[in-house]
Amino acid sequence: MKRHIPNVITLLNVFCGCVATVFAVLNKLEVAAFFVFLGIFFDFFDGLAARALNVRSELGLQLDSLADVITSGLVPGIVMFQLLSMSYSGGWNIGLQPNTTDTMQWAVFDIPLIPFFGFLITLASAYRLAKFNLDENQVSSFVGLPTPANALLILSFPLILLYHNNDFLNTIILNKWFLIGTTLLSSYLLNARIGLFALKFKNWSFRDNALRYIFITVSFVMILTMKFMAIPGIIAFYIISSLVNNLKVSKTD
Repeated sequence: MKRHIPNVITLLNVFCGCVATVFAVLNKLEVAAFFVFLGIFFDFFDGLAARALNVRSELGLQLDSLADVITSGLVPGIVMFQLLSMSYSGGWNIGLQPNTTDTMQWAVFDIPLIPFFGFLITLASAYRLAKFNLDENQVSSFVGLPTPANALLILSFPLILLYHNNDFLNTIILNKWFLIGTTLLSSYLLNARIGLFALKFKNWSFRDNALRYIFITVSFVMILTMKFMAIPGIIAFYIISSLVNNLKVSKTD
């Protein structure tokens, strides 16, 4: 029975992704974000359970990536679709509103084409996960931004809109060029040849895990002080600290 425990946890991630997809389509983005966060929680613990029970398998690896395609790939794509559609309507809305001033529209459905650009995130996530399954070097570190981290970045935007109520931030987030640029940057980072450290502890020594302890501490402080605005900052800090660490390692080598 114990060899099935990690797969059951992974399937809970799939379930959370399915529920999040429904709410994202309904534009209930805060609920979608909650189930994505819950799915990422299960995504973290399925691997932990597999290592603890010593029951890692090829099936589990494939299932884990399939789960991530939904929770950390499809849902962020839908969320970006919704945010781009909001940039046309000027605020929160249910579904797409026709925009007669935009020439790029489906002739039959009379809806803007640009919001569909958000699904580039889904395509880039699926491609990144397929590469991850074939790459045996991504064990103690990652090459490119992990899909759960990217999902947290995208999901942070509607949460900032909903809970921070800052006109300046709202104007930036609902600017279509900001959203298009974020989509392009997100898709690039997912598949970039950038080495990023993983939060996997082989032991509890501070010397061996200094970067991880510093990252966790800084992230905790940022969340306490900045709430949802901390998420983009944490992702940026994660990438920058990884790049600095890579430079230090290359110099010592």
